[in-house]
Amino acid sequence: MAELKPCKVCDYSRRKLHGLVAPSLRELKSNGCTALGLDPHSPVSVVLEDDGTIVEDETYFLCLPPNTKFMLLCEKEMWAPRKGVDGGTAWLSRDSFEVNSDTVDAPFSEAEAWHGAASRLRVDLASVLLMSEAELQGLVDAPCSDLAAALGFRNSQARALQDALQRALDRREEERQSRELLQLYLKAVEKEGGRVPIAGGESAADEADGPPKGTSSTFSPRTLMVLKGKTRPETRLSNEQLQTVVNVGAVAMATTLGWDQEKSAALVAACEAELCIRLQRVRALRSLSARSQEAAVVEAADGVEAKRKK
Repeated sequence: MAELKPCKVCDYSRRKLHGLVAPSLRELKSNGCTALGLDPHSPVSVVLEDDGTIVEDETYFLCLPPNTKFMLLCEKEMWAPRKGVDGGTAWLSRDSFEVNSDTVDAPFSEAEAWHGAASRLRVDLASVLLMSEAELQGLVDAPCSDLAAALGFRNSQARALQDALQRALDRREEERQSRELLQLYLKAVEKEGGRVPIAGGESAADEADGPPKGTSSTFSPRTLMVLKGKTRPETRLSNEQLQTVVNVGAVAMATTLGWDQEKSAALVAACEAELCIRLQRVRALRSLSARSQEAAVVEAADGVEAKRKK
C-alpha cells in the first residue's frame, strides 16, 4: 500500500481549505472534490496554490513535501496569485483574515523570508527542486554575502547558485508563457469546431482518414497535437504519456500519427530515453536526500562524541 501523504486542498477562491491524506494524485483529486463540494465526474486540474505549477505527474506529486497546499481548478478556471488586502477597514472582514492566516506566525519578515529556504537548502540540497518560485526568487534577491554565510558557502559559490536559480526561474516563466499560448490556441481551435489548421490551409481532420479507432483513443487530442506539431515532443509529455507511447510501439504510432516507420521508431526511442532520464533523476534525488540525512546523522553523532570527550 502506498504511503499516505498529508495535503491541503483549496478551491479557486481560496475560501475553502481542507486537510486530507492521499496516497496518489488520483486520490487527491477524488478526495479533494468531495471535500470542496466539486463534481467528481467533471474534469479537474491540480496546481500548486502558491505559484500555479501544474501537477499532473504522479512521480512529481510523490516528491512534494507533506502538507503541500494544492488548488483544484474546474474546467474553465485558471490559477491566479493571491491578492493582497487594501488598507482602511479591510482587516475587519473575514476574507482578509483568511488571506493572511498562513502568514501570521511567519518567523521572518518579508524581506528576510529567504532564511527559511536557505535553512532547508543547507540541510538538504535536493530540496531546491521542490521550492516555490517565491522562495527561489527570495534566494536570488538575497545579499550574496548573507546567503553565503547562511549556507556555509564561499561568496563565489553563492553567486553561482543565485545565477543558476535565476536561470531556473527564467525557464519556468518561459514554460508558463508557452502553456498560456497553448491554452489560447486550444480555445481558438475549439471555437472553430476542432479543425486544427496546418500548412496549406487545410485542417488536421482533412489530412488523412485517421488511425484505427482503438489506437487513437489511447491519446487525447492535445497529446496528439504535441506529438505531431512540436520539436522534441518527448520533453513535453508526462511520465504516464511517455510510457503509453513506449507501450504502443513504433508500428501503432506510425498508424496513429500517419508517419513512416522510421520516424515513428525514432519518436518511440526518444520517449523511452526521456523516460529513463526522468527515472534516473528521481533515483538521484532520493539518493541525494538519503546521503544528506546520513551526513546529518554522522555530524550529530560526532557532536555527541565530542561532548563526551570534554
